[in-house]
Amino acid sequence: MNLEQSDQGRQLLEDVKSFMEDHIYPNEAQYDTEMRELTEAGDPHGYPPIMDKLKAQARERGLWNMFLPHLDPDAPGTKLSNVDYAYVAEELGRVGFSSEVFNCSAPDTGNMELINLYGTEEQKERWLAPLLDGEIRSAFAMTEPRVASSDASNIETQMVRDGDDYVINGLKWMISGAMAERCKVLVVMGKTDPSASRHLQQSMILVPKDHPGVKVVRSITVFGYEDRGGHPEVEFDDCRVPTNWLLGEEGGGFAMSQARLGPGRIHHCMRTIGVAERALTLMVQRAGQRTTFGRDVIQQGLIQDWIAESRIEIDMLRTYVLRCAYMMDTVGNKAAATDISGIKVAAPNVALKVIDRAIQVHGAAGVSQDTKLANMYAHMRTLRIADGPDEVHKMTIARREIKKHYPDFRMG
Repeated sequence: MNLEQSDQGRQLLEDVKSFMEDHIYPNEAQYDTEMRELTEAGDPHGYPPIMDKLKAQARERGLWNMFLPHLDPDAPGTKLSNVDYAYVAEELGRVGFSSEVFNCSAPDTGNMELINLYGTEEQKERWLAPLLDGEIRSAFAMTEPRVASSDASNIETQMVRDGDDYVINGLKWMISGAMAERCKVLVVMGKTDPSASRHLQQSMILVPKDHPGVKVVRSITVFGYEDRGGHPEVEFDDCRVPTNWLLGEEGGGFAMSQARLGPGRIHHCMRTIGVAERALTLMVQRAGQRTTFGRDVIQQGLIQDWIAESRIEIDMLRTYVLRCAYMMDTVGNKAAATDISGIKVAAPNVALKVIDRAIQVHGAAGVSQDTKLANMYAHMRTLRIADGPDEVHKMTIARREIKKHYPDFRMG
């Protein structure tokens, strides 16, 4: 099992690291300042000007759409294997906004993959091309407030066929990015045939955000944070859209949701390693700058234990994620499903341990806005729910393990 990068991947990683050092890290403070100014002006979902500058620089250097390993060779950007991209995504994870700079951020990544795999030529021209070019952004409307959306077959939103249209009615929430001005299209999942078998009832359809019948009801905060782009509640009230906006086949929504979430989950896990590495760096640096009871904090045995445990856990996680990426490259996403579920559980839990230790070392500063740790913790804690909660992934892993010994096993 080869977990090494290709020559192309190795060179790209060096280019990304160089760009991060030259442009991303030096502009973190500027990004924070611009976001604070937008928020104080009543526009927390506004677009900080520094982003356009950074995006132009990244694209000029060919650091664009790096997450897409199997796209049209004529599409803009660099195509990597999942193993190659794992190393790159880890680097991007060190700074929250950096993935967007390279046009490699969720939810656009998953939506671009969906449209590329299942979209018509007309849909690709209208929505995929501007997404690949970074001209617009998108959102994925699946989760609903009234049902346990970790089971996608629970979705209640109705898509009723009426001649050459579908009429959509339903309420979605936690629709990440939908409040951004540049968000122009929603991938909406709903039921087109409630009488069909359980996993053939759902379909996906592309809906412009400004289409009649689409209403952003309210913003939803995450641990009190108002993330740029938001995670709003969105209502569809007799929203009439043409049938040719349907993505893929009618009844294929559940299968497409699984196809979308597989790569999306591994991208999250790759970036999460970068988050954990950044937290470990901050912990070590802080421990070397403070003294307690006449000794440097970094001299304390407990702190050294935390540092060692963090290094061991991060390196174990990285190997696990790389193995999963290798399997996706060699045997496909479906065959790698158990590993995808496994890293999705492991990654945020490891990161949370490391961030929690770093917060403790920072003391009061760790939970304040003066460090990035509190925000990092909020995002990582959310990741234990996003794209499927830990419990569902563990159930999936357990079922597959049990079936090795009891092939006829069924859930009661």
